[in-house]
Amino acid sequence: MEDPVKHTLKRQLRRLTTERPYQIVVASAAALAIASTTGALVTSADDAPASQHTVTTVAEMRSDTAASRSEARDASPSASTAPTTAAPAPTTAAPAPATSAASPAAKASSNPDLTRKPERPKPPATKVLDYDYQAQNTYYNCGPAATRNALSAAGIDRTQNELGAELGTTEMGTNSALDTTRVLNAEVKGSPYRTRMFAGTPSPAQMDQLQADVVKAITDGRGVVANVVGDATDTNGGWHSYGGGHYIAVVGYKDNGRTVRIADSANAADASYWITTIDLANWIASRGYSA
Repeated sequence: MEDPVKHTLKRQLRRLTTERPYQIVVASAAALAIASTTGALVTSADDAPASQHTVTTVAEMRSDTAASRSEARDASPSASTAPTTAAPAPTTAAPAPATSAASPAAKASSNPDLTRKPERPKPPATKVLDYDYQAQNTYYNCGPAATRNALSAAGIDRTQNELGAELGTTEMGTNSALDTTRVLNAEVKGSPYRTRMFAGTPSPAQMDQLQADVVKAITDGRGVVANVVGDATDTNGGWHSYGGGHYIAVVGYKDNGRTVRIADSANAADASYWITTIDLANWIASRGYSA
């Protein structure tokens, strides 16, 4: 029984020597195992009954060894599935918003209340200027007298003769409202006066403009000078007639400018009175005013 076993081992060893190098290592391990157990197998074979003899062949051990090697290869992670140990790239954080105080321009653009121009204060419903009245010193000096009375409301003191020289006033009187505007602007800082001329009967728009101009001038502390002609009746029923033309000063208003206060240099006994703005506009017809 011993000879056939040895013979089988030798044949299997010869076959293994022709296999690949890694198989030789396995075969060597198998040979050592077989060699160490050969005696036990032979002895057991001699002592045990023939029906109980068990022979483990090299082929069976190779099969077991190959299976173990395959399981080990399957259990080991491949290079393609190996876990990545590199740390993820850090994410660059967005810069924090600036915390410095916004510029005044930025605040103004974001706040409509800061960019809105201040509104002009609403004019009072009634206002009369504190002026220094003086009657004209000659029959033709109504232009200089009216200009002087208007300027006195702004605290400017000029004589009628001084203003007459500036206006070019003669015994024929003062030419037009263009002259009074020129002299008023020469005396008042900022040259705020403008001339409005009526070619004939004033239109409703011109009447509204007169009312607005009077309110603005009086609110600003300036008297208005008007060149009138013909007849007009004041609010008390007084009648005033200047067929050849005349200059008067407007020194106040009430009812939001629908009625105006007149300083009239023609008669010191009737120095001032109220007249509606519509009547004043018709009184100025074909002439003009400085406001």
